[in-house]
Amino acid sequence: MTRPVLYSFRRCPYAMRARLALASAGIEAELREILLRDKPQEMLEASPKGTVPVLVDGDQVVDESRDIMDWALARHDPEGWRDMPDRGEEWIAAIEGPFKTALDRYKYHTRYEGANPVDERGAAASILWSVDDQLRESAWLFGDRPTLADMATVTFVRQFANTDRAWFDAQDWGGVRRWLDDFTGSDRFAAIMTKYPQWSAGDVPVIFPDAKCA
Repeated sequence: MTRPVLYSFRRCPYAMRARLALASAGIEAELREILLRDKPQEMLEASPKGTVPVLVDGDQVVDESRDIMDWALARHDPEGWRDMPDRGEEWIAAIEGPFKTALDRYKYHTRYEGANPVDERGAAASILWSVDDQLRESAWLFGDRPTLADMATVTFVRQFANTDRAWFDAQDWGGVRRWLDDFTGSDRFAAIMTKYPQWSAGDVPVIFPDAKCA
């Protein structure tokens, strides 16, 4: 059986969440780790926009991370990630939209004329505060198990936290911090963050996920 190919970059939060969905669904793919400064021609031919992740399944190309998550979970969703209230999609939209916009202008403020990193950090933080009470009462956003609302967003919260971890940890959002720490301390996170060498044509295929991701 021919496996789909996943072009990925280990530290990219978009690629992380695609790998999380493949691991949850138990769908094997050939993982091709790339360097953003040295993108392989094979990936650019499949998806000229040149961003990761890119999943190639025969003639089908899926080059948006949320679409890859939906592609995987539509095939197999053993953990019930798609079983969430409508508020889950609202939360995902808030993180993908205004939160990520503020995060980029906070983390990479020198790239944006007139961006004030403190103001942008505050804008992103206000979105996290909106779920802190919720996360003080339950392990995950909607109960005692993760859903797509958690796994489609927590990698971006990790990126935000790591921009200035001392500041993040000093905030009194015990629910948000515990939620993030539980995720980053999990076996699955460790497994999807396995380091692989840069891919090049002719390499022995790397099969993802392996048993550690189950």
